[in-house]
Amino acid sequence: MNNSEFYERLGVDKNASQDEIKKAYRKMSKKYHPDLNKESGAEQKYKEVQEAYETLSDDQKRAAYDQYGEAGANGFGAGSGGFGGQGGFSGFGGAGGFGGFEDIFSSFFGGGGAQVNPNAPRQGDDLQYRINLKFEEAIFGVEKEVKYNREELCHTCGGEGAKPGTHAETCHKCGGRGTINVVHDTPLGRMQSQQTCDVCHGTGKEIKEPCPTCHGTGHEKAAHTVKVKVPAGVESGQQMRLQGQGDAGTNGGPYGDLYVRFQVEASDKFERDGSEIYYKMPLEFVQAALGDEVEVPTVHGNVKLKIPAGTQTGANFRLKGKGAPKLRGSGNGDQYVIVNIITPKNMNTAQKEALQTFAKVSGVDISGNGKKGFFDKFK
Repeated sequence: MNNSEFYERLGVDKNASQDEIKKAYRKMSKKYHPDLNKESGAEQKYKEVQEAYETLSDDQKRAAYDQYGEAGANGFGAGSGGFGGQGGFSGFGGAGGFGGFEDIFSSFFGGGGAQVNPNAPRQGDDLQYRINLKFEEAIFGVEKEVKYNREELCHTCGGEGAKPGTHAETCHKCGGRGTINVVHDTPLGRMQSQQTCDVCHGTGKEIKEPCPTCHGTGHEKAAHTVKVKVPAGVESGQQMRLQGQGDAGTNGGPYGDLYVRFQVEASDKFERDGSEIYYKMPLEFVQAALGDEVEVPTVHGNVKLKIPAGTQTGANFRLKGKGAPKLRGSGNGDQYVIVNIITPKNMNTAQKEALQTFAKVSGVDISGNGKKGFFDKFK
């Protein structure tokens, strides 16, 4: 049996006060936090520090650990094997005991599962933020500075909740457990259940002199600014996680995360599907019929494109590597140019005569004399 390891993990002796244990925990958890310490084994050390603090910060668990080691802290103390440390049975429902009928009926009277240590460190809430991006910003990436309000540790008390110079005390009514036992008279007799302590409201602590800034909560609303590096190639609906940019935790727990969701504005020129970009290019009838070389806009700048003679509406040309960057993988997608041939309107006399001559030599009767119409040949 080793009943000193948890103290060694926090670097305190067995007679350490709760304040000394809490200060040691904050120091060690910061030292081995995975976000701050990238060395091999740091994450495992961090978990071991968490485990030690969860036991030693709870007076009952600590007492069981001091007497029986880790097995005692996990509920196998005096009741393990049926006999107590001082001789005889430990009884039903006692620390380290069997639990008995109280556990069976507790769910009917406000119980409901294993008790959670109110003094255990808990991570803060996650937050969400939406960033609006222009079409080009989503293509090439951009750095944005976002500002929002979040819960931060109180700058006056450092998250303690107590007025500087004072300390929170263990709740006198629940003994730091956060819950109290309540007896109910039922048709089956008198039953005992657990309810949230009405003095500390489940925190396990009493603050006689609250901090004047946070009024005992340990948190305060504050404006927060963070820079977000938007990767090239993001699309609407995608999001990224910024670790530790959410609300502050409690009892020394880490900050929550910020989830940034992107909303991309539509382009008045291009359409996009993943890394592929589409551009509808208007083309004059003469250019399509005779062929031409035209300039085509892309997100990377204008490029030359050869239009072969006889190109029809709906023809599709691919510009390799002129699309959006690929988020997964390397390089860019392609751009597709879709041709839309423009039918001439409001022609002058010379243009009409030229087309009539073209129709005549093509054997097309545009007067509707039973022969195919001019544009029927292009359907």
